[in-house]
Amino acid sequence: MTSKNKQTNQQYQQFAKQRETKRPVFMNCVRAFLIGGLICAFGQLISNFYIHFFHFTEQNVGNPTVATLIFLTMLLTGFGVYDKIAQFSGAGSAVPVTGFGNAVISAAIEHRTEGFVLGVGGNMFKLAGSVILFGVFSAFVIALIKTLLIQWGVL
Repeated sequence: MTSKNKQTNQQYQQFAKQRETKRPVFMNCVRAFLIGGLICAFGQLISNFYIHFFHFTEQNVGNPTVATLIFLTMLLTGFGVYDKIAQFSGAGSAVPVTGFGNAVISAAIEHRTEGFVLGVGGNMFKLAGSVILFGVFSAFVIALIKTLLIQWGVL
């Protein structure tokens, strides 16, 4: 590379850096924290609803709460509302379990024109499939370790 090319490259880098829009990192963090917290608080309200009206215990209320949050996220994604929430909050909407629901339904919506089997069924779990796989595998390993520890009298 000649020195003229290096100089031109450096000039371009300076030019691009001067015109680069600055990202509001602090405000992005605040929005992610607030929206993620609101989603979790809403999940707590759902848990309290199940405990009060359906007599679940604190030990077994988690599964229906998570299922309800995923279902609501899928509905909101289907109506285009969750995308606006995600655009505003960034990672705050992706980190809770609602991000999983959004990933599944977004892929299904995107590939629906290819048919139900090859389009929706074949592509729905592309993004979320790894999460499901590693979650199930991790649960298996932990259960195996716990079983062995119980058998050996450690627990």
